[in-house]
Amino acid sequence: MPRPAPARHLPGLLLLLWPLLLLPPLAAPGPLARPGFRRLGTRGPGGSPGRRPAPAAPTRAPYSGPGQPGGARGAGVCKSRPLDLVFIIDSSRSVRPLEFTKVKTFVSQIIDTLDIGVADTRVAVVNYASTVKIEFHLQTYSDKQSLKQAVARITPLSTGTMSGLAIQTTMDEAFTVEAGARGPTSNIPKVAIIVTDGRPQDQVNEVASRARASGIELYVVGVDRADMESLKMMASEPLDEHVFYVETYGVIEKLSSRFQETFCAVDPCALGTHQCQHVCISDGDGKHHCECSQGYALNADKKTCSAIDKCALNTHGCEHICVNDRTGSYHCECYEGYTLNEDRKTCSAQDKCALGTHGCQHLCVNDRNGSHHCECYEGYILNADKKTCSVRNKCALGSHGCQHLCVSDGVASYHCDCYPGYTLNEDKKTCSAIEEARRLISTEDACGCEATLAFQEKVRSYLQRLNTKLDDILKKLQVNEYGQIHR
Repeated sequence: MPRPAPARHLPGLLLLLWPLLLLPPLAAPGPLARPGFRRLGTRGPGGSPGRRPAPAAPTRAPYSGPGQPGGARGAGVCKSRPLDLVFIIDSSRSVRPLEFTKVKTFVSQIIDTLDIGVADTRVAVVNYASTVKIEFHLQTYSDKQSLKQAVARITPLSTGTMSGLAIQTTMDEAFTVEAGARGPTSNIPKVAIIVTDGRPQDQVNEVASRARASGIELYVVGVDRADMESLKMMASEPLDEHVFYVETYGVIEKLSSRFQETFCAVDPCALGTHQCQHVCISDGDGKHHCECSQGYALNADKKTCSAIDKCALNTHGCEHICVNDRTGSYHCECYEGYTLNEDRKTCSAQDKCALGTHGCQHLCVNDRNGSHHCECYEGYILNADKKTCSVRNKCALGSHGCQHLCVSDGVASYHCDCYPGYTLNEDKKTCSAIEEARRLISTEDACGCEATLAFQEKVRSYLQRLNTKLDDILKKLQVNEYGQIHR
């Protein structure tokens, strides 16, 4: 309905009555009193504006939702269900610019109550009059700020109210996987909210029925002159939960809290009513499940937890020894002679000889398997304790290496000796026969006097020749010395 043109040069009485002529007509009480839709902003007796009692504000602590910066949500502890949500808004000429602004505010307020994100709620807007325009798709924006800015930029279209065409376009183009809608296997609800103030100029019954049959849940908000029967034809069942009516666009914003209640699932994890012993996990739609901290398993009651024997499960990864801890956890240890590596699971052989913890009295010898054994110095033997050593008689052991005789000298020492007629060689182990004695004894009787006399004569003869040579040498020395003096 177009606005009256401003009055010029009107009589005084008419000027006084002019503001009253601009008031909207009173709504007829008959159809508004029918069951099947909700109504806000109705007028009370005597024409005074009616007021629906405001819902009591929850006293529970706010929920920190993933899509809500800072975590505060003024409407209470809840988390919106993930949705594929499309707003279908009427922008025909009957919707004045200021009223259309209020529709956009209404849309933005609903967006504010939702958890927006790729894995949460996705939002699209379809604008319609005699034509239909998809302002943006479900996949276009994934944060609240961008969505609200895009809503603020929407402008009205033209005359006409083609509600059926708008629903059909939403089905064919907005709720497609290509446009960002999630497939049937995702179990994400598809929801459309239609806002209109007029009677549809095309058929809506069949197309709305097909939309509902395809799995789209339709909410309808009627404003002012909206046709109640048409609203019911478009909405899903039950009608009293899917049809809303407001007398003017001035109160449409109050419906945003209703939709918040509709899309909000109470989160028992945030409320603290979950009774989980360790960890509460929200599953959406008011559902949750309990989990346990690492090293614990969920009991049959699905709430309490018991420590897991990870060592018995053989999933510990310890190379040598798994040791259970009291906390339901475990740690790895190594066999004796090994040390735990930095990964706290595998082991490396340690050099006990180098550590000085071997206990060997003499020598420590490392073995390949990370262990060790003790040995003794030469001339000693390892005792039964496998660590200390005692002196041993090498002559008795037969390992001395003497060719003839081994003579023990006491503490781990010995020397070699030879049979008579032999002399010890320079290696102090082997012996050689005395040549002169062996030759004389072999030709003459060593026990006879003749042999002895012959031997003595021979020795005397050698000594005489030796003395003669010594006398000659002394004379030469004297002559040489005398010559040097008289020069």
